[in-house]
Amino acid sequence: MHRREKRDKMLTRQLFGANSATMNYNDIPVFARVVETGSLTKAAHTLGVQKSSVSRSIIRLEAELGVRLLQRTTRHLGLTDAGQTFYERVRGALAGFDEASATVRELGSEPRGMIRMTALPGAAALGLADAIAGFTHQYPSISVDVEMSPRMVELVSEGFDLALRAGRLADSSLIARKVGTTDLPLLASPAYLKRRGRPGSPSELTDHDCVLFRGRNGKASWVLFSDDGEQIVDVRGSISSDEMEFVLRAAVAGAGIAALPSQLARE
Repeated sequence: MHRREKRDKMLTRQLFGANSATMNYNDIPVFARVVETGSLTKAAHTLGVQKSSVSRSIIRLEAELGVRLLQRTTRHLGLTDAGQTFYERVRGALAGFDEASATVRELGSEPRGMIRMTALPGAAALGLADAIAGFTHQYPSISVDVEMSPRMVELVSEGFDLALRAGRLADSSLIARKVGTTDLPLLASPAYLKRRGRPGSPSELTDHDCVLFRGRNGKASWVLFSDDGEQIVDVRGSISSDEMEFVLRAAVAGAGIAALPSQLARE
């Protein structure tokens, strides 16, 4: 090993030894700026601080390292061997820090990234697709991946950011926001009404075939609202699904009466 290499290794062990645990790392960029500008005065000017503050940083850094980094005279400022070794080692780290800082600032200046979202099947017909299209137009650096699923996913463990759901939510630590409401009128095809007749009151629904959304064993409870207030009716049906579009198609086919979002069934 050459004499210079041995000296540099010795200096490195000295500069980055036990004292580094208590080092004031804020002084390192100041030292680098002094080296790059060639004077304490110029470094102070670029950093926007007093020359005395720069001088104190250098003195403190040298004291913490236990070596002299700069040779200072009234006319000249130069690096010692220890200072040269130290500067060469920290220059790359400081450059990496500046690059990382610039990258983070760029990320903060404009929203960007991927949003994973889950929603009920049929949500596109309720305006979800239009809303997402408008959102990505406003924020072109964001991409949105939507999984249409009737199941209640575990947002955190399955890596989802958002979930769009309908109805009452169970208590949880998740943050929920109400984004809108929709009417659920009772609808049936002309063919079904011609065959079975039109119910004249909520109580008559018990004698009709109903197409159920998330029914259990062919049964469900519908909460109906009118000028007379709220009324709960137990209904039955031979067809049930957890997919709203399927309920719609079955009702159109004449299978029975269904409670469907007005946006979905408008056509």
